[in-house]
Amino acid sequence: MDQGNNSRVTEFVLYSLSGPQELQLFYFTFFTLFYLSTLLGNFLIVLTVLSEPALHTPMYFLLSNLSFIDLCLSTFATPKMMVDFLMEHKIISFEGCMAQIFFQHAFGGAEMMLLVAMAYDRYVAICRPLQYAVIMSVHKCIGLVVGSWLIGILHSVSQMVFTVNLPFCGPNKVDSFFCDLLLVIKLACTDTYMLEILMLTDSGLLAMVSFVLLLISYTVILVTVRRRSSAGLAKARATLTAHFTVVTLFFGPCIFIYAWPFNNFPVDKVFSILYTVFTPLLNPLIYTLRNKEVIMAMQKLRRQKVRS
Repeated sequence: MDQGNNSRVTEFVLYSLSGPQELQLFYFTFFTLFYLSTLLGNFLIVLTVLSEPALHTPMYFLLSNLSFIDLCLSTFATPKMMVDFLMEHKIISFEGCMAQIFFQHAFGGAEMMLLVAMAYDRYVAICRPLQYAVIMSVHKCIGLVVGSWLIGILHSVSQMVFTVNLPFCGPNKVDSFFCDLLLVIKLACTDTYMLEILMLTDSGLLAMVSFVLLLISYTVILVTVRRRSSAGLAKARATLTAHFTVVTLFFGPCIFIYAWPFNNFPVDKVFSILYTVFTPLLNPLIYTLRNKEVIMAMQKLRRQKVRS
């Protein structure tokens, strides 16, 4: 990297999990196994939903799309992190850094909106069961998925418009295992305080609106079911427990990281890893292990593959 007054940063240095070489090899093995499990688990859900006609319903259509987004979310930074465990110099090109920022916010925004769509699906199924087939039509389901992706991409583009043109000419060390937006823009050779506020507001508004909509939908579902029967309430609680667990795991790290955006805590790395590495695997585990229909469909698919 050139270091003149008018130089421009061509690469960034990433700070992954530190430690001696033996510990780095342990990290590499651990995260490789975890990443492969994430790919296998989410791919299996997508394949199961596509191959089993009984799962061709709005709920499982949205669930399979959630698994696809989790595949993407776990891939934008994790492979690079695993390679860095084996490298002495953990660097990423300027273009690669910008790509990580774009995909992080695109996939993250799309998943937020898809979780809202899944909550809406459960609201219609539990609170308006007679109109469910009409309301949650094929076109509506496709529209919800496409809308989730569009919102995620537009959210990411709104961040990148201001980021790619910043003058990066000085420090290039990012205290994270991937290019986090707020950490990167702090390295620009200009006052970025107002830009940080803008970025924080953009991301915070999307997350807050999504989280509030989820809480409202869950509350309405529980209040509606409670008026009907205790059996229905128990079933609704079981369904919403899985949804709420996923929402907590997904939004929890985001809330912590963006609650103190101008201070860098060592625990930030832990929450970043939880958000990008662990959550994409926990989502399918939470949904599938509590769902008999998915488990039976997977067993059927396995028997078909064995016979073939």
